[in-house]
Amino acid sequence: MRLDKFLKVSRLIKRRTVANEACDAGRVWVNDSVAKASVQVKPGDVIEIQFGTKSVKAEVLKLEETTKKEEAKEMFRYV
Repeated sequence: MRLDKFLKVSRLIKRRTVANEACDAGRVWVNDSVAKASVQVKPGDVIEIQFGTKSVKAEVLKLEETTKKEEAKEMFRYV
């Protein structure tokens, strides 16, 4: 699954366009390397997102094309 789609479906970032912009600005890393929006993520990958001065690190647990709001938290865990 593409990184931008995972960020939207898992609700780490609210909109896919915002996820694309964050990737283009170099504020998203996958496994300690700067990632573009088209990077394929898989379970076990560690995603780090820089929100201003705050940084969020999450590990991908599972991939789903769509999910309910309550189940989105099961797609990742904070590291």
